[in-house]
Amino acid sequence: MPRIISVINQKGGVGKTTTAINLAAGLALKNFKVLLIDLDPQGNASTGVGITQSEREKSIYDLLIKKDSFAECIKKTKIENLSIIPANAELSGLETEVANNSQKAFLLKNIIDGSENILEKEKFSYIIIDCPPSLSLLTIMSLVISHSLVVPLQAEFFALEGLSQLVKTIDRIKINLNPNLEIQGIVLTMYDKRNKLCADVEKEGRNFFGNKVYSVNIPRNVRISEAPSFGMPVILYDKYCAGSLAYNQFVEEFLVRENLQEKKVA
Repeated sequence: MPRIISVINQKGGVGKTTTAINLAAGLALKNFKVLLIDLDPQGNASTGVGITQSEREKSIYDLLIKKDSFAECIKKTKIENLSIIPANAELSGLETEVANNSQKAFLLKNIIDGSENILEKEKFSYIIIDCPPSLSLLTIMSLVISHSLVVPLQAEFFALEGLSQLVKTIDRIKINLNPNLEIQGIVLTMYDKRNKLCADVEKEGRNFFGNKVYSVNIPRNVRISEAPSFGMPVILYDKYCAGSLAYNQFVEEFLVRENLQEKKVA
């Protein structure tokens, strides 16, 4: 089975989706077969890898309500080795539709566990899940199925304050639903080295979370903001801009941590 990594932060606008699509694309460029699951009703991850609204006739919503099969919902992107299960606005109504389902937190887990044949056939090494910016049912579903988490943290005070709430949620999930869940790493985003507040947030984050914080910081960069409008991750849109170089370094560090995890399990 592939490693399942959720990119998560309940606060919006922290670079979560940007991190998810660049992590997925970066792994794909290193010849890992990657499935990106867009679990956010806004569907920004789908847009960010070039999947238009008209191309989302089969989505994660259809999969979760069992309208379509896992294989039917997988869509190849223009990026070699990268496929996606896209999302659209229909997903926003899922929580109401499954409100009376006592096993609703396990919907995604049961589907992925029951799709071993297609996962084996496609030879996916990683499933990257872009979570919604909230601690909703969709986020809980991703925490239940994930092996580990990547947490983008905007270098500002309120984002750091919100992270403590997320950690408490993760701890509750570990106790009740997924004892093996762990934070693989926290990556500082929208970092401006000229801003003293960014440096203060970084210092506080590293003091509290230690080596859980990635050594690379993702800078504020106009190319990162432009890339989604072209349906491309920034590491493909402009390979040599500061944002692209930082995300490539992030992917390298991600893989080092993954290798350490594999050795630990072995």
